[in-house]
Amino acid sequence: MTSEKMSGERTGRSLASSFERYLQDKGKGRGGDGGNYRRNAARELERFAEWATGDRGDDDWTGIVPDDADREPTFEDLDERVFREYARHLAGDRGLKQNTVQTYYRYISAWCGWCVNEGYLETHYAQRASAMAPLPEDDGRKPGDQQAWTSEQRHALTRYIDELAHEDIEAYTTLPEDTDPLDKQRARYAALKAARDRALVFVLAYTAVRVGELLRDPNDPRRRGVRWNEISLDDGSMDVYRKKQQWDAASLPDPVIMPLRSYRKLMDPPTERWPVFPTFDQRTLAGLIQDELANRGKRPEEITDFREAYARDLLLALDEDIRPPSITTDGARSILQRLSEAAEIDIDHPKHDYLAPHGGRRGMGEVLVRAFGYTVAARYLDNSEEMVRERYSHIEAGELGDVAADALTQIDNL
Repeated sequence: MTSEKMSGERTGRSLASSFERYLQDKGKGRGGDGGNYRRNAARELERFAEWATGDRGDDDWTGIVPDDADREPTFEDLDERVFREYARHLAGDRGLKQNTVQTYYRYISAWCGWCVNEGYLETHYAQRASAMAPLPEDDGRKPGDQQAWTSEQRHALTRYIDELAHEDIEAYTTLPEDTDPLDKQRARYAALKAARDRALVFVLAYTAVRVGELLRDPNDPRRRGVRWNEISLDDGSMDVYRKKQQWDAASLPDPVIMPLRSYRKLMDPPTERWPVFPTFDQRTLAGLIQDELANRGKRPEEITDFREAYARDLLLALDEDIRPPSITTDGARSILQRLSEAAEIDIDHPKHDYLAPHGGRRGMGEVLVRAFGYTVAARYLDNSEEMVRERYSHIEAGELGDVAADALTQIDNL
């Protein structure tokens, strides 16, 4: 979308006109009218709107609308200076704790990002460094307050995607022999996508591998996503490029093996250098295939005929060994966001209304520390024991609290 068209579409639109649609997208249940995140976001958006009109703030604050204009705030009035002022307004509220200021600002920042995606804004102004500069540093919020998938959430997500993959794979593998070729391709594509998503979810849920070690990072060419030749299902291991800038083997526990094995059989990659988690983005694949077939000497009309013989470009890429890129870390977040919503998983977190990738790693960290202690957990998480103790200090604090309670009980019984 051109900047001129976007500017024209947002001219005169009030900020409040976007709120209900945003809240529906973020809400739960039929019509998107439920969920804790929606309720909290609605409250903060209302406060932001009041501040923007001049109803909140210092006595001399008149809002973001020019003094010579008699109207409600619109998207034309927004820029990074507005969000900087709002960050300063939140930070100046002496009744708010530092991490509460951060939380309130994140609700507004998330809305701003949504507005960019929906075409209301050209730029995510709220994430500009100058806009966020007045925000206070986190006030020592414990790592235990960060999102970590609970056992119930992990089981709900893996159970949902497992059932979905079973259904799609069975639908494909049980098709009658006389099924139309394009219909069969569509069924295979649906099965591949569900199998890929299942494998990804299980890896994130049980391996504690960082999502940046598993998938492609557009800003780091060394992180191009794990490939099949870097996975050994027989040994239960996977080579990944670690955060410490070196290759290392990560463990693949038993729950991960079956989803990966089933997915590999279904995909049947033409070479071992294919990404384990390729993108299914149609625009990316279309451009890749057209360029590659042109490089192979195919004329435009031949390329068109090639593509029309396939229901999806991914299937053509598999047959012709046109290797696609891995999905990105942002792509994984989108998948988890979609699956968390579809599975109707109960999530109560100030920053994420879905099960974020890092939450899978933190959730496994919780399990490992509680079951085997900090030393074993540190080895599995590829962290120092000191760092693991710091990040999961809330567990030790709770255990020490139990020890103190037992000691008091014993003394009372003397």
